Amino acid sequence: MAQSFFDDSQGNLTEYTVSEISGSIKRTVEDAFGHVRIRGEISGYRGPHSSGHAYFSLKDDRARIEAVVWRGVFSKLKFKPEEGMEMIATGKVTTYPGSSKYQIVIESLEPAGAGALMALLEERRKKLAAEGLFDDSRKQLLPHMPKVIGVVTSPTGAVIRDILHRITDRFPVHVLVWPVRVQGETSGDEVAAAIRGFNALGPDDAIARPDVLIVARGGGSLEDLWGFNDEAVVRAAAGSDIPLISAVGHETDWTLIDHAADVRAPTPTGAAEIAVPVKAELEASLATIAARLSGSMSRALDGNRQNVRSLARALPSIDTLLALPRRRFDESAGGLGRALQLNTVNKRQLFERRAAQLTPATLQRRVLEKRQSVGDFGVRAARQVERQVDRSQARLSNAVARLTLRPATDRIARNRDRLQVLARRSGEIVSLLSERRNRQLQEAARLLTSMSYRNVLNRGYAVVHDASELAVDSAASLSAGDAISLEFADGRVNAVAGEGDVAPRKPAAKKTPAKAAKSSKDQGSLF
Repeated sequence: MAQSFFDDSQGNLTEYTVSEISGSIKRTVEDAFGHVRIRGEISGYRGPHSSGHAYFSLKDDRARIEAVVWRGVFSKLKFKPEEGMEMIATGKVTTYPGSSKYQIVIESLEPAGAGALMALLEERRKKLAAEGLFDDSRKQLLPHMPKVIGVVTSPTGAVIRDILHRITDRFPVHVLVWPVRVQGETSGDEVAAAIRGFNALGPDDAIARPDVLIVARGGGSLEDLWGFNDEAVVRAAAGSDIPLISAVGHETDWTLIDHAADVRAPTPTGAAEIAVPVKAELEASLATIAARLSGSMSRALDGNRQNVRSLARALPSIDTLLALPRRRFDESAGGLGRALQLNTVNKRQLFERRAAQLTPATLQRRVLEKRQSVGDFGVRAARQVERQVDRSQARLSNAVARLTLRPATDRIARNRDRLQVLARRSGEIVSLLSERRNRQLQEAARLLTSMSYRNVLNRGYAVVHDASELAVDSAASLSAGDAISLEFADGRVNAVAGEGDVAPRKPAAKKTPAKAAKSSKDQGSLF
C-alpha cells in the first residue's frame, strides 16, 4: 500500500531539464533583485583578463558573491578595482548556469566612503613611491627665464585667466594651453595625454616646444581632485623631460601628481610666479649690476694708472741706460783705425808667402808629373785591350769547334731512326682502333635490329596509324568512321574504324609534334 502511494506521488511531479530549471532560477533571481548596490571587500582580483573583462569576488565577514565587470564598462570606471579595498558595486544580480553560481554584473564601482578613498590613495602612493617615481633625484631644475610655457588645464575656468594675467604682469612670454577636463572620469587620461603630447614636440616642429609645464586646477573635494591621483597622470609627470610645476587645488590640497612633479605650487597663481621672474625686478637688478660694473671699471682704471706711475718712477733715466753703450761705442770707434791697418799688413804678408810658392820651376814639375801619369794610363789601357781580344778569339775558336758537320750528321741519323719507329707504331695503333670501332658498330647494328618494332611486324603484327600519321595506342582514342592505316611488314593498308564494343572516346587535347614523336617511339619499344 505504501509502495503504491509513493509511485503515485512521483507521477504527479513535473519533469524539468537541467537547462530549464537553470533558466527558471536565472529569471527568478533577476526579477526579484534587478539593480542592487552591494558593499564588500574586493577579493581575488588579478587585473583584467586577456579578453578585457575583470573577474573577482565581493566578500564580508560571513559571505561572498562572485562579480564580473565587462570590458566596455571596465574602461569607463572612475575607480578601478584593487585587491583588499572596500567598494560599493552597483549592478544586476544574475546566475551563471554553466557552474550553478550566482554573481553580480557590475555597472559602476566606487569606494565605500571617504575613508576607503583615502586608504586607496595611500596604498597607491606607497606603490608608486616604491617604484622611485617620487625620488628627489628625478627632480629637474626649472629654467630661470623660459621662452615658452605650456599649461595643462581647462580653457574655460578662472585658473587659466589667473595664470595668464599673472604671467603678463610679471614677465610676458608665449603661453601654450592644452585644453583638458579637470574633473570627471576622463580627466586623468586627458591630463596624461597632454603631458605626453607636450613632450613629443620637437625643436623643428611648427608648434614651439615649451621650456616648462604647468598642470593646474582650482580647489575642490577629494572626489573632484581624484583625476590627478590617477596612476597614468603620475607616471606621465614623472617621465616628463620638460620640467613640470603642479598647481592642483589650494595649498592644503595634496594629490599624487604633487609628489611626482618637479615643483609643487600652492595655487595656480603661485605656479605662474614660480615659472617666470618679475621683469621689473630683473631690470632693476640689471641696472644695479651695470652701475656696479661701471664703478668697478673706473676703480680698476684708476688703480692701473697709479701702478703705471709707480713703475715709471722706479725705472732708471735714459742717460743712465745709454751711458754704458755709449762708452763701448767710443772705445770701438777708437780701435777701428788701428785694427784696419793691422789687418792690411797681415793680408799682405799672407799674399807674399803664397806668391813665393808659384815659381816657373814648380809649375814645370807639376806638368811633368801629370804627363807621366797620362803615359802610364795609356800603357795599361793597351794591355787591357790586347787581353780582351785574346779572350774573344779563344771563345770564337771553341764555338767553331762545336759547330762541326759530324755531330749534326749523327743527330740527323738518330732522329730518322726514331721517326721510322714512330711511323710503324702509329700504323699499328690506327689498325687496332679501326678494328675496335668496326666491332662496336656491328654490335650496335645487331642491337638496333633486335629492338626494332619491324621484327615484331615480321611475326604477323601490325601498327595502326590515324589520319595524322600518329600511332594509335588504344581503341578508345578512335571513333566510328575515323580514317586509319595498318602498317604490315611488307606495306600499308588504308581502312576506316567501325562500330565496336569500345566506349566512345573522350575529347582530348591535340597532341603536339613532340608528344607524337614520343608516342611513336614508345610504340616501337613496346613491340
